[in-house]
Amino acid sequence: MKFAKIVFWTAGAWGVLVLTPLYFMYDFVGRQDPPALNHPQLYYGFAGVGLAWQFAFMVIASDPLRFRPMMIPSMIEKFGYVITLGVLVLTRQLALQQFAIAVPDALLGGLFAIAFAKTQQAKS
Repeated sequence: MKFAKIVFWTAGAWGVLVLTPLYFMYDFVGRQDPPALNHPQLYYGFAGVGLAWQFAFMVIASDPLRFRPMMIPSMIEKFGYVITLGVLVLTRQLALQQFAIAVPDALLGGLFAIAFAKTQQAKS
């Protein structure tokens, strides 16, 4: 259970650190990777939903056995993003180098799966 706590606390803290700055980078993102963004509701919606999940990870970390069912949507959140970027690369809508931003999510998704398996053993 200690493993699950560490994984989910780390994931939540990391996510808060990398997602919070997005609220202040809307124009910067458009300049760094043109064209300029033109759907702020999607951009800020992504940032807000992503940030909410980080707090869900922290809730899971507080009691992994109790919140074990929430580990399944947590894995879907991580692997869904990785798969989406993978499809964009395969359809040439995203450069392979840009896929690198999915590596932390792939790693965390794998760690979430291990935590899910380990908490089942602790539950028995």
